[in-house]
Parts: sequence; structure tokens; C-alpha cells
Amino acid sequence: MDQMNKAVVTVVGKDTIGIIAQVSAVLARQEVNILDISQTVLSGMFNMMMIVDISLSRFEAIEEELAKLAEEKGLQIRIQRSEIFDAMHRI
Repeated sequence: MDQMNKAVVTVVGKDTIGIIAQVSAVLARQEVNILDISQTVLSGMFNMMMIVDISLSRFEAIEEELAKLAEEKGLQIRIQRSEIFDAMHRI
């Protein structure tokens, strides 16, 4: 793998079976590697954050497919380039 291009994926919504599998399947189709993952369920609400490597992928295609999944499943799914977080810490 050449230089890593990281992004942060967040998922929030009502807990249902298969959320992790469905999000992971989208990322796999887009050749995204999951580097780290954290998830929890609080009072029936699912919350997940992933750090992913998107260096083999096209950001806009990942974003589009995740948005489609979010709409189908009634979830909030966001992907943001890690540069946003890096810049916030420099301010």
C-alpha cells in the first residue's frame, strides 16, 4: 500500500441486525480497508465510528453508496476525509 489516505465513517441510527455487515460490504465493494472500528448501542440507538483507508478508492463513489444505504436503512451515515480532523487540531 502506498501512502494512506484516511477517512472517518460514522453511523448512527436505530439498532437493527446487520448494520456493521452492510456498511462493511459497501466499503469492501469500494476497495476501502477498515483500519479501526468502534461501536456501541445505547438505549436502542446504534453508534459506530470507523477509521478507513480510501487510497484505492474514489471518495465520491464511497460517499454516494453510503448515502444510498443510509436512505434505505433509515440511518445517518457520514464519511469525512481525515484532513478535516487534522486541520481542526492545528487551529
